[in-house]
Amino acid sequence: MPEGAPPRSGPDGHRLRVAAAVVVHEDRVLLVRCRVAEGHLSWQFPAGKVEPGEAWEGAAVRETKEETGLDVTVAGMLGERVHPATGRLMSYAACDVVGGVARAAARTEIAEVAWVTHAELPGYIPNGIFEPVLRYVEARIGRPPPGQS
Repeated sequence: MPEGAPPRSGPDGHRLRVAAAVVVHEDRVLLVRCRVAEGHLSWQFPAGKVEPGEAWEGAAVRETKEETGLDVTVAGMLGERVHPATGRLMSYAACDVVGGVARAAARTEIAEVAWVTHAELPGYIPNGIFEPVLRYVEARIGRPPPGQS
């Protein structure tokens, strides 16, 4: 979002809140590629708008199921921020897989899914990852020694 631009908000004037699911399974993290990129964002964590009356945790679980077909549970919050590219309030949830197979379930919205290693992350998300999320991913899937992928 350009410097000085107003933050995006919902129809009631409140900042739009989005819940993102950080799903780590078998030493990889789940990413989805949106059919329509939002600015430079193409690959991202499964995410979507928190509906009125819905808890952010519920939105993270619901969006993951809708976008990827995976059933997940929320293990905890990793952090919140106003996303620098979208101006949306982002809530990041650490999620565990409880069932299903990841696929592009929302075909009109999601082009593909990928289970990504730590070494592959910069190729998918080149502009960096929110620091608390990156620390969580590194703790769960490890970080290769310098010079190794």
